[in-house]
Amino acid sequence: MIHGLDTGFLVAAEVLEHAEHVAARATLARLLAGQDFIAIAPQVLAEFIHIVTDPRRFLQPLDMTAAQRLSEQWWTAREVVRVFPDDAATQQFLGWLQQFSLGRKRLLDTLLAATYSQAGISSLLTTNVADFAIFGVFNCIQPANPTTTP
Repeated sequence: MIHGLDTGFLVAAEVLEHAEHVAARATLARLLAGQDFIAIAPQVLAEFIHIVTDPRRFLQPLDMTAAQRLSEQWWTAREVVRVFPDDAATQQFLGWLQQFSLGRKRLLDTLLAATYSQAGISSLLTTNVADFAIFGVFNCIQPANPTTTP
């Protein structure tokens, strides 16, 4: 199975001080051990770099070089499927904005959801299910400790 990766989940997986770090890593390990794949869209990496280098968000933010290095590692990992927004994803994005009356704070998540949806991905790794539940097309998986099930 292929699971789309949301930026929040990636941040949780890579930032040690994130409250869901251990659970995100455990969830990824479980999925990858089952021979699953992770889908990443380029916009996830841009948002990831923006977030993890922000000193207002973390006591020990990453520097740009470290953030870029991590992004490159994810982008080139053998378990990663690269997906890109295309015309159909853009039309879906614009349609969902109108259909659900979404505002400016929902732009990035909506474009990401449309990108994954148009790529045929129905499973999403996220730290915020509410951001994606509205679309009704994803099975959302949150970070879970090894003793719990998503």
